[in-house]
Amino acid sequence: MKARIVALPGDGIGPEVTIAAQQVLDKISSQFSHDLQIEERLMGGISIDQYGVALTDETLADCLNSDAVLLGAVGGPKWDDPTAKVRPEQGLLTLRKEMGLFANLRPVNTHPKLHDSSPLKNDRLKGVDILVVRELTGGIYFGDPSCRSTDQNGNIRAVDSMVYWDYEIKRIVELACRLAEDRQSKVTSVDKANVLESSRLWRQIASDVADNNPLISFNHLLVDAAAMHLITQPSNFDVLVTSNLFGDILTDEASVLTGSMGNLPSASVGESGPGLYEPIHGSAPDIAGKGIANPIGMILSAALLLRHSLKLEQEAKCIETAVNLALNEGCRTIDLQAENSLSTHQMTEAIISRLEENNIA
Repeated sequence: MKARIVALPGDGIGPEVTIAAQQVLDKISSQFSHDLQIEERLMGGISIDQYGVALTDETLADCLNSDAVLLGAVGGPKWDDPTAKVRPEQGLLTLRKEMGLFANLRPVNTHPKLHDSSPLKNDRLKGVDILVVRELTGGIYFGDPSCRSTDQNGNIRAVDSMVYWDYEIKRIVELACRLAEDRQSKVTSVDKANVLESSRLWRQIASDVADNNPLISFNHLLVDAAAMHLITQPSNFDVLVTSNLFGDILTDEASVLTGSMGNLPSASVGESGPGLYEPIHGSAPDIAGKGIANPIGMILSAALLLRHSLKLEQEAKCIETAVNLALNEGCRTIDLQAENSLSTHQMTEAIISRLEENNIA
């Protein structure tokens, strides 16, 4: 297969983990005789420094014309001024919107050898295999323009709007049901319908979709209860579908189940066109440049790229198997509370060597 992949390393540890994913993709390309062409472009803070904007029109066009996009991370203290008109995150939000990426898929799987890396008791981590389906282009991040005003007494008022259309809810819940068919056929829809009007619409539409999918075991859960259940009984979840804001928060919470946010990948997909693949962690400026970042989330995001955008299921499973083998044999980066931790490069090499040594391909 020949495919064109645009890599957006971004800021902080983004370039370090992106290199790791590229090296793994190069190995897969060689072993399976594919021609995966990876072209790097700037996005985020580094693009602001170079071009004055977080995402140039040229880079956006390159992403839209690619087969898939691989993203590291954006942001950092240098661009953290909340009053700035141009911020790194604007590039990511624009990219998601323009690419039509309405669904963010975040698998959360616990690894038996990493149970001690989690603050939770081991018995709560057994059998955890969750797929969070997060709506990505609606909700409070894309509501009516945010505003701030001051009244005659000098009191400051800020407004953000959580806006959802019925079709936005329908398509994300339908996708969750389709994905559940290949899993345990269980979907939990998370909202705040006891308070928010947008959530009441969410529950109404989700219920309609559930009625049209009688083979799916479907239930509703308020977001505060979902947050509690993710910690107290995570193995009860199969597919969890929710709005943009709630999905953002809940998946960060769920990362503690795996031992580190650095382990979690994600795939952002639309109805057609290229997908966007990135680890769920941020730019981690405190460790940027130290060579100690965990590359697993990025490497597993590359596996999702192969699966969802290029339809290379065997190749995706090869990467996932190599990661599991490395973890089984004690390979750890410092975030996984290892006494003798590996660097980003060493962890990447450990995964690549298991692609080779075990003849996974």
